[in-house]
Amino acid sequence: AVVSTQSTGKTASCNRKMPLPLKLFEVSDVVFKSEDTETGSKNQRKICALFSGKTSGFEVVHGLLDRIMLSLSEKNYSIRASEESMFFTGRGADILLGTEKIGHLGILHPEVLENFEISLPCSVLEMSLEPFV
Repeated sequence: AVVSTQSTGKTASCNRKMPLPLKLFEVSDVVFKSEDTETGSKNQRKICALFSGKTSGFEVVHGLLDRIMLSLSEKNYSIRASEESMFFTGRGADILLGTEKIGHLGILHPEVLENFEISLPCSVLEMSLEPFV
């Protein structure tokens, strides 16, 4: 689910001439197809953050994850290496709440950046807020 990342990537692309570093934060509902509901769809609240500058800023989005979890008094989370193709190989992580994957963070792959016409490195964090609401 990279819908929030796509939205934030578009915003970053439109603001690429702004002073650096660029720090974007978005909370929004994402609609998914669902056979389990009467309407055939369901909403999921997501949080997405993007950091872009002269360096990738991975430590910034990782620190943001830690801060969010501290604010939620959540201690049962961890990260593990991710295979998401949107990230540089070896530079992405899945976010786990217990054993459930609730999101990911990492440094965007140059092909992804090129698709958004972004020339500087970016790191993103995308996570579902559903377990917390």
